[in-house]
Amino acid sequence: MMLRNANKFFNQTKSNTLYSRYLSQAFKSYDVAVIGGGPGGYVAAIKAAQLGLNVVCVEKRGKLGGTCLNVGCIPSKSLLHNSHMYHDAKHGMEHRGIKFSGVELDLPAMMKSKDDGVSNLTAGIEMLFKKNKVDYVKGHGTLTSANNIKVGALDGGEENIEAKNIILATGSDVVELPFAKFDEETIVSSTGALSLKKVPEKLILIGGGVIGLELGSVWSRLGAQVQCIEFMPTIGGLGIDGEVSKTFMQLMKKQGIEFHVNTKVTGVEKTGSGVKVSTEAAKGGDNKDFDADVVLVCVGRKPYTENLGLENVGVNVTDRKMIEVNDFWQTSVPNIYAIGDIIHGPMLAHKAEEEGVIVAEYLANGRKPHMNYHNVPSVVYTYPEIAWVGSTEEQLKEQGIAYNKGKFTFGANSRAMAVDSGKEGFVKVLSDKTTGKLLGAHIVHAQAGELIHECCLAIEYGGSAEDIARTCHAHPTVSEAVKGAAEAAAFGKSVNS
Repeated sequence: MMLRNANKFFNQTKSNTLYSRYLSQAFKSYDVAVIGGGPGGYVAAIKAAQLGLNVVCVEKRGKLGGTCLNVGCIPSKSLLHNSHMYHDAKHGMEHRGIKFSGVELDLPAMMKSKDDGVSNLTAGIEMLFKKNKVDYVKGHGTLTSANNIKVGALDGGEENIEAKNIILATGSDVVELPFAKFDEETIVSSTGALSLKKVPEKLILIGGGVIGLELGSVWSRLGAQVQCIEFMPTIGGLGIDGEVSKTFMQLMKKQGIEFHVNTKVTGVEKTGSGVKVSTEAAKGGDNKDFDADVVLVCVGRKPYTENLGLENVGVNVTDRKMIEVNDFWQTSVPNIYAIGDIIHGPMLAHKAEEEGVIVAEYLANGRKPHMNYHNVPSVVYTYPEIAWVGSTEEQLKEQGIAYNKGKFTFGANSRAMAVDSGKEGFVKVLSDKTTGKLLGAHIVHAQAGELIHECCLAIEYGGSAEDIARTCHAHPTVSEAVKGAAEAAAFGKSVNS
């Protein structure tokens, strides 16, 4: 169609100059165009190309990987790991028979290590695009019709893209409080907290969810006095098990983080010496002010659906600006799909990746999509880590589901005791009282994020606590604690505790 239109235009004008100009402005045509190069978008693009489709990915940041790779999951894990190593070298080695003297923090070098890791990974995704023949356009994509995208290129030009199908994967952005505008120096978002020029003497976290506690623990290890102000009575965000949340807070308190729960922030004001944070009791009561050098605001994220031209083509969004999709991830416009943080479900990179693969397979071969949102694991990468999948005890009680609970502490795990790591944590599994089917798992341990996947696999394939309990686990390993908790749920007691 594009060539026929061009020939028609040429015949009408009989002008080589005009013909060339027309072709330069003509639409580049693809099977699939992906707007957004984060975990959901770049994975969808690569998978679709591997399945034989002609694919382009549009990303406005100029670097692939989205928030996760550039200013989220990956750089934060670098700082979490390296700050833990520093803290261990300074405070946690002597009892192991290892003595250090003169341990110093080189913050610029730590930040460079973080930035180098990010650069290598973003370059790696570009390499994968080239390897799989995915076209990459740097710029902001706007829908102009159901099959067309106008790209305002970062270099100042403009490009038009035509595609049979379009996948929206634009991710999310930080939520800013109206009385605490980010300057990314003294009032910072998670992005600014990843690049502070020096260790603040006093740091206040507004929000006791996953991101705030991860970054707060980084700066606490590096020497900051950290206080967390949380509106809810618990920490860890939505979906965390109550028993786990209590243990989590106790462990963070031991590491020096001070918590003020059931507390509402009413104002944030810059002063000559730093920042003043005004609060009151969440249900009304006493007022209290806090002083800090830096305030980190982590009160959630919002879907990035603005300036995409959704209204141009009739894509429906909710009151919260999330895009509505059906069971095939189709929007109200059938050939436009949406995945990741801009639709329902947890705002997690691995959730977006799975959706990207599923939609790519559906577009390439019509494979019926399926994803079990009940089986998306969550991990808090503090030390120790907190990981969970499936139902909490509170959810099972609310739903009236009878369950068995099995718990195994790492204080009874030979590997954890031998290496003196994570022995304050535990594994808790919840299984159906009648069928034994695994319903949920919750882990507090330095390697919780790695251990949780055995339980994810069991839930995905309808496995029981007894299935895990009767599976031979290597000894000595921390994974034996998962087996021990499963034994307790299946048989009423564990052999080793």
